[in-house]
Amino acid sequence: MNKANTADFTLTDEEVFFQQLAGEHRKLYAIAYSYLRSEADALEAVQEASCRAWIKRKKLKNEQAFTSWLIRIIINCCMDELRRKKRVVPAEKLEEKEAQEMRSSDRLDLERALNRMKPKYRHVVMLKYYQDMTTAEIAKVLNKPEGTIKTWLREGLKLLRNYL
Repeated sequence: MNKANTADFTLTDEEVFFQQLAGEHRKLYAIAYSYLRSEADALEAVQEASCRAWIKRKKLKNEQAFTSWLIRIIINCCMDELRRKKRVVPAEKLEEKEAQEMRSSDRLDLERALNRMKPKYRHVVMLKYYQDMTTAEIAKVLNKPEGTIKTWLREGLKLLRNYL
């Protein structure tokens, strides 16, 4: 195979990668938004996840796992952003938080309860109920046995009931 054909083949791989990525864009955004609760932050997380996926694309051995691999990446990006935001809390956010507490609703209570949960429980509950994923799909995404996911889901729902 000459160099021109190799370049064409690589270009085709790139096109396939970006087509697959574009096909998952809506799902990635929905997951990011469910974690970050901000359109701008969700879009930024999708962009970051896309970059990370591009950089690490050679490490993906099984093409069938592309979607679950991407979901793991977006969750990691969201968790990184949430950790970063905990370190930096602008003054306007404090005022906004006080205003939100004054107009408490079921949705705000649910968001607060989810934020109080351990990440493993929160991930499972959010993927199950915000993304309508099955326990088998969640197990694949989080790379855990399905029995563990069922246990985490049960524990997460129990915690939510207690918090609410």
